[in-house]
This record gives sequence, C-alpha cells and structure tokens, in this order.
Amino acid sequence: MKVQLLYSLNDRNVDMNQVSSQRQLAISISAVADQVEERLPLNLCLILDKSGSMHGKPMQTVITAVEQLLDKLQPGDRISIVAFSGSAEVIVHNQVIQDPSTIKLLLKNKLSASGGTAIAEGLKLGITELMQGAKGAVSQAFLLTDGYGESSLRLWKWEIGSDDNKRCLELAQKAAKINLTINTLGFGNNWNSDLLEQVADAGGGSLAYIEHPEQVLERFSRLFSRIRSIGLTNAYLQFSLVPNVRLAELKPIAQVSPDTIELPVQLETDGGFTVRLGDLMQDVERVVLVNLYLGRLPEAEQVIGQMQIRYDNPALNQECLLTPNVTISAHVVRTYQPDLNPQVQQSILTLAKYRQTQLAEMKLQQGDRLGAATMLQTAAKTALQIGDTNAANVLQTSATHLQSGEQLSSAELKKTRIVSKTSLQE
Repeated sequence: MKVQLLYSLNDRNVDMNQVSSQRQLAISISAVADQVEERLPLNLCLILDKSGSMHGKPMQTVITAVEQLLDKLQPGDRISIVAFSGSAEVIVHNQVIQDPSTIKLLLKNKLSASGGTAIAEGLKLGITELMQGAKGAVSQAFLLTDGYGESSLRLWKWEIGSDDNKRCLELAQKAAKINLTINTLGFGNNWNSDLLEQVADAGGGSLAYIEHPEQVLERFSRLFSRIRSIGLTNAYLQFSLVPNVRLAELKPIAQVSPDTIELPVQLETDGGFTVRLGDLMQDVERVVLVNLYLGRLPEAEQVIGQMQIRYDNPALNQECLLTPNVTISAHVVRTYQPDLNPQVQQSILTLAKYRQTQLAEMKLQQGDRLGAATMLQTAAKTALQIGDTNAANVLQTSATHLQSGEQLSSAELKKTRIVSKTSLQE
C-alpha cells in the first residue's frame, strides 16, 4: 500500500506585475494498493445511547443494526461495546470476534433504555476500550446518540458540575492524537448538531443523520463500508512555503472531500505546517484545499512550496513512514492569461456551500431570518453549480420556509447542516 499525493492550483498562471495574488491549492491524497494486499483488521467500538428517549423501536432498530454489523466482522477483527445513559458501562470488553451469538445475547440483556445522556462518560469508556486493541489495526468508534450532553451550571465565576459537551470535544481531540477515529451518528431530531459535528471533525471521523429508526441499518452499513476500505492510518500532511508565499490568515485549510471539514493547522518550529488527515481510504480521494497568497515573484516556473505525507502502515507494522517530497510550483508570467482548473473550482464551490450555510445558521441564531434565507438561497445556487441537486433542494426549501415567516423544524435544521458538509442519504 502506498500514498498517492497530487496537487493542482485553481490558476497555474500568476501575474508577475501583481504585488499579491491569491490562489487555491487543491491537494489530493489517497491510499493505493501496489499489489494484492490483505485488508487491515478492524478494532471497532460501538458507543450507544440507552437513555430513556431510546425506548421502544429506536432501541430495537439499533440492536438489529449492531447484530448485522457483528455478522460482517471477520476473523482477526476486534469489537467492544459501551452503553451510556446517566452513567456508562462496558457491555462487551475489547476482544477478537469469535462468538457473535454471545455478544448478541449480551446486547439484548443489557440495552434497556432509561436515564439521562452522559455522552462524555460513554466516549471516555469507548476510547479506553479502543486503546486495548489499537496495535496493527484500524481503530474506529461509532458514537450514536439521540440527545444532548449534560451541561454544567454556571453561577457567577463558578462552574458547578461537569460540562458534558466540553469533555466530549476534549476526548475526541485526545483520541485523534493516539490514532483513534470517532464517527458520530445523530438519531432522531433532538440531538446536538454542533456537538456531534465538532466531535466527528476533531476525531477525524464523519457525521451521519438518522432521521427515522428504519434508517439505522443503512447508516451503519454505509459507515462500516467506509472504514473497511481504509488502507493506511495516522496520516499527516506536512508542507512548507517559500518566502513571499503565505497562508491566508482566516481558515486557510479545509477538507472538501469526502466530507467538508475546517482543518486546524499546526505551525512547526522549522516554519513548516502540519495538518492531521487521519485514516486514508483505498482509492478514495481525500481532497484538501489550501488558501495561499503569493507575493511578487520573478518570471519563470517558480517553486512555491514542498509537501509530503507522514503515515502508518498497520499491515506491515510500520509507523512514521514518509512519502517523497512533492514540489509545488506556479507559472509566473509577464503577460497574464488565466489557466483555470475546473476541478479545483468545484472544490472551491463545495467549500463555499458549506461556509454560506454556516453563515446562514449564524444569522438565524441572531434572529435575522431574512438574512439567513438569503444566504441559504445563495448556498442552494452554489450547490446547483456543483451538481448537488439534493443539497440545493434542501437548502432552497429551508430558505423558502424562512421567507414565508415559518420557523425551521429540528429535522430541517439538521438536514441543512448535513447537506452543507456531506451527502444526505434518504
């Protein structure tokens, strides 16, 4: 297994007469098999909400989905299951899958819905279980909840009790640092969109929306297929820029495929930059968009930076591998004519759709319904430009409702959030 690392600028030509030129650099990263290779073993932890609101059909459909997932695991795969309500417990300790029927029986006996929603307690136990089987495997968690975490009470300068949401985010960040990935699944319409998106983004995973109980099986199956295709793990993009080339100051780097995520960038002591990518799926592009500013450069083919990927190959028990350095260059010309790249333009519009929807949500929270509607309409038009008709329909419907003086339902708000960053599976 090797890493394929490619790049394109939205416009390769740069005007040498301009004091400053903005360019978008699209970087494509994927795992590519260079021979017939065995799949990587999975180390999977299911962190399941069993609070009172999951009683009845929701809990039954989750149990059925887990049973089907257990049947898909293969020899060498590991499983652990944690359940949480007002507190958390380990139902199945981390173990190599051997007897799925025993695990299924434990599920039915232990997953009875009652109590509150202490998400952080479940996440903490889940991460602890994942750590037991992380060596040489793809380590991923599915965190499913239908509610909000428990918030602390603030009295003047004092904070009483723990803030569940804050702890969840901190735990997801710590998990990412030790090569554990957290995926989140929001069940129903009363879960915390901000929290689950932040946890998935920080944990290097994806966010899924389960509007109706009967969708649980498909969502679990879809997410399982994604993690089954992982070929390399713990990947980081490392790059440096030459003098006169710099990153944009505000949100300079974002992932735009397969999901849209704002990526934090770390400045290294040598002046370079590092961005965590996490697990790499085989033959599935991870596309990262970098917003650059180029100062005045002399006429010629000019090097503007270098990049490489640091990664682990669990199949060979190899860590901190490095790809060869890739030189990034631009064509600085005296007589400027644009040389636009349509694929990079698609990536720019994908990110624009996400940020326009974010701005609409912000305006809605501020009570500016008309402003929010206008931004949603803009996002819908952007979605149409990239051929995402499903997102365009959802965004335009939300805009129309706001223009009519209606409030957006919880389901509409969640669909709007999901289509801004990924595809909505009906």
